[in-house]
Amino acid sequence: MKSLKPRLLTAVIGIPMLILFLLLAEVWMPVVAILVALATAFMTGEYLNANKLLKSFAVSAPCLLFSLSMPFFISTAYVYLAVVLYMLVMFIVMILSHRKITYSELAYSVTGTLLISLGMSAIPLMCSSKIGILFYFITIFALPWMADAGGFFIGVTLGKHKLCPSISPKKTVEGVIGGVVFCVISAVLVGLLFQYLITPNIKINFFALILLGVIDAPISIVGDLGFSLIKRRYNIKDYGSIFPGHGGMLDRFDSIIFTAPVIVLLNQLIPIITVV
Repeated sequence: MKSLKPRLLTAVIGIPMLILFLLLAEVWMPVVAILVALATAFMTGEYLNANKLLKSFAVSAPCLLFSLSMPFFISTAYVYLAVVLYMLVMFIVMILSHRKITYSELAYSVTGTLLISLGMSAIPLMCSSKIGILFYFITIFALPWMADAGGFFIGVTLGKHKLCPSISPKKTVEGVIGGVVFCVISAVLVGLLFQYLITPNIKINFFALILLGVIDAPISIVGDLGFSLIKRRYNIKDYGSIFPGHGGMLDRFDSIIFTAPVIVLLNQLIPIITVV
């Protein structure tokens, strides 16, 4: 439990900041896109720095600019244009700097930047509706974090069978099961809280919410393991040190990059909330 204390410290600091963020979002909706854009650019910077590309401004400048702009473009008719222009600029950079920048470095930069930017942009996209902003925002963050907490505590206490020891030695099959259970319970509790206390004027589709909980946990593990594999490839422990016990911002949000788009997709197929 050596890592429990810094994790709790991060929670003590992070939860009030999240509440403040929610209050600001309720007052002025664009604050969601602004803060997500800043966080996305920061995470992209951490990702590029892992491969020592952050100081290569020909590469990092268009990547960071794209990350900053995508949360604003995602809900507009210009999103496809933004993606195409970004890829075009990156290939022009490679051509002009082909003696310094390899194709593998370009592929690393473009793939990671697109993944982080499009994944995080699902947050303002989900919150762009005037209905259930607070519900969607809490769901986006609470479910993967509760899956992580469940996996951590169950894995520490009951974990015996390693999941992917070569990538993440501490993850266990029991932890995955615990993460799914915690995620589903959290989804139901959030639904009940909003249905009967916070916003009784909206109807929660609990089937969709439970399904989301079941899907969210394993998807969050995919994100965590994927970015952990990148860290092992480049021999770094964490992407940064901004969060005690968690590392960098990318270490903390790696699962949300994958789970936030899942919520958008599921909500399009089976609407999670409707107005009564």
